Amino acid sequence: MGSGWRSESGGRGIPRLLWYLVFYQPVITELHLRRKNVQFLFVRFSAWQYAGTDKLWAGLVTTLCEGIRTHYGALPFSLYTVLGNKPAVAPDFCQREWHCRRRVCLIILALAAALALGIGLLYLSFSGRGPGREAAAHGSLLKAFGGAATTLSGSGLLMALYQVGKHVFVSQRKKIERLVSREKFGSQLGFMCEVKKEVELLCDYLRFLEVFQRRRLRIVLEVTGLDTCYPERVVGVLNAINTLLSDSHAPFIFILVVDPHILASCLESAGSMKGVADNGYLFLNRTVTLPFSVPIMGRRTKLRFLEDAVQSRDDLLYRAITRQLRGSQKGPPEAEAIELLGVEVAAAGGAGPGAGGQEQGGIEAEASQRIQEALFCLHNEQDCLYEYIPDNVVSMRRIVNTVPITVRLLHEHQARGGVMRPTPRQAVAWVVLANQWPCRLSWALQCLEDRQQVEGGPDPQAQLWGIFQDNSRELHTMTKALQNVVDLDGDPELFARFLGVDFPFTVAEAQSLLYCTSQP
Repeated sequence: MGSGWRSESGGRGIPRLLWYLVFYQPVITELHLRRKNVQFLFVRFSAWQYAGTDKLWAGLVTTLCEGIRTHYGALPFSLYTVLGNKPAVAPDFCQREWHCRRRVCLIILALAAALALGIGLLYLSFSGRGPGREAAAHGSLLKAFGGAATTLSGSGLLMALYQVGKHVFVSQRKKIERLVSREKFGSQLGFMCEVKKEVELLCDYLRFLEVFQRRRLRIVLEVTGLDTCYPERVVGVLNAINTLLSDSHAPFIFILVVDPHILASCLESAGSMKGVADNGYLFLNRTVTLPFSVPIMGRRTKLRFLEDAVQSRDDLLYRAITRQLRGSQKGPPEAEAIELLGVEVAAAGGAGPGAGGQEQGGIEAEASQRIQEALFCLHNEQDCLYEYIPDNVVSMRRIVNTVPITVRLLHEHQARGGVMRPTPRQAVAWVVLANQWPCRLSWALQCLEDRQQVEGGPDPQAQLWGIFQDNSRELHTMTKALQNVVDLDGDPELFARFLGVDFPFTVAEAQSLLYCTSQP
């Protein structure tokens, strides 16, 4: 059924709800409007999943319908679709919240009586034993009337059951998806009318549940990923939100988790919004009723997110070696992981069983240990490295995914005769530097390369920050031409503190780390 009724009346909520759906009509009273207890149902919608479709806003509506259907169950909503009645508004000083649907009761009683009468007549026709033509004619007449009464009443009940079953298996989501697939109908006004009807039906059903549960219901739809879609798709979703909120009594709350700068640019560049949203920020001010910014992530929260990002990596080889280094007890899964590790090592190094294979395995174990040390530096509370990592979870995962590749490439370079041996902390700091300030780091490395070609290179112990300072004016003059690239960089003041104070990389260290750099 639905998870929303498991705790209702000790498991008796569903039968009671179905009884009220058939025989009662809810009434919106003043007492109900004054109720303070509110239940929130959260539905998540990722616009990125529907970014390739022409009807992204239809995906929003279908996700909303499917979320409500999943939470409250398919059978109650299907029964309401077939037999339900729109909630009525109570007259003044009336506190009755339910009206008996006498018409429905009479129809059901009439069908049941007709069915019982038809079955009784058929029974009498088959049980009659009188001889002669009179008895035969009387029996035929009973069969005719009994068959007609049974057929009519039974067909009415079966049709109602068929409609309920049809709506159980064919949800609103499938209905809207079928309408979307019809390109000719999808471009007409009738399509929007059909979707509007489905939404109104959904709102009436939620009002019914409000009276039944004696509390207010609010459906909170979290919209994410909208700033990764095409401008026209963004406009469609905003129009769908405005359509759903056009009813002042609609129980919907929309939370847009977006970057307002990107959203404003999408509105301004959308062809359908010319003359309406020439200024995207003004349009958003008219659409969003409660704007707010997410506060800066605290130290403990950031460390927890970084630790979660490190622990959620799906690198089987890394996890197998980590368990081995921690001295965990070997069982059948451990033996299988170590066997897989041996296959991976042999495939990577071409070493077979023997001294060469053992040596290669030792190199892999050492590399994995350095990876573990580097990842620990990211969420080490005693280190200052986490201060330079952005609060964006996507950026955190990008850094976490880049660290093992960087450390492994650096280890391979050192195994082939590399002179410098940067520490794991330096390696992960270099990854953060390349992720946060790709333009400034690339400029410093380019200036270093130019100086090596002309002057034979600076002192290996010279700081990379000094080289950047010597050529920063030239970069400043090119800011307008490189605006899109410069926008990728983080705070310039943090860059100065990072490279000049906390992580003063030398020219030799930068050249050694350049071999394993994959980001600038």
